[in-house]
Amino acid sequence: MTRKLISAIIFLSFFISLQGQTVSAKKAWLIEVKGGIKLQKAQKLYWENGFSIDLSSQKILDRRLHIEASYVTSRLGSAMGSNAIKQDNFVLSGSYHFRHKNQLQPVIKLNTGYFHADYEEDIFDVLPNSAFLLSLDAGLSYEFNFPLTVNLCAGYNINYGKGISGPGTLYPIYYQMSIYYTILKQK
Repeated sequence: MTRKLISAIIFLSFFISLQGQTVSAKKAWLIEVKGGIKLQKAQKLYWENGFSIDLSSQKILDRRLHIEASYVTSRLGSAMGSNAIKQDNFVLSGSYHFRHKNQLQPVIKLNTGYFHADYEEDIFDVLPNSAFLLSLDAGLSYEFNFPLTVNLCAGYNINYGKGISGPGTLYPIYYQMSIYYTILKQK
């Protein structure tokens, strides 16, 4: 699944770079690229932190639609320096920003990806440790007057783990905060 996510990111980067080959295409796409950190907390469980990249374009629904790729892990959160379960999330998201020309924007998001928990001991090999992710988020995004954006969301994992049919550490409700720095903004 990691290969699929990396392939999708490479394809998207290749597609965007092809658009920048001509002057007319470069002016038409007006792309915005933001990179940053993501902090995520499952309700009553672990802190997971990681990295995220956000892409939007004037050509795609007038910058209302954002494509996001992120990696969050408990290895950079609760599992750092403790015996918490090490779990990784590889997520590809599509979000829709309402009132996109204002600084404060309500956001809804559909996420998909791959979840993996590393139980470390052989005795736990009988337990499911990976799952396909599918979740919905709702929240707010605030774009400052300088190149910084903060997103606050609450989400629900549709196919959360129950311990028998899926990983027991994949909880249904989570909260997240993303802090982005605008890397590229064409006007």
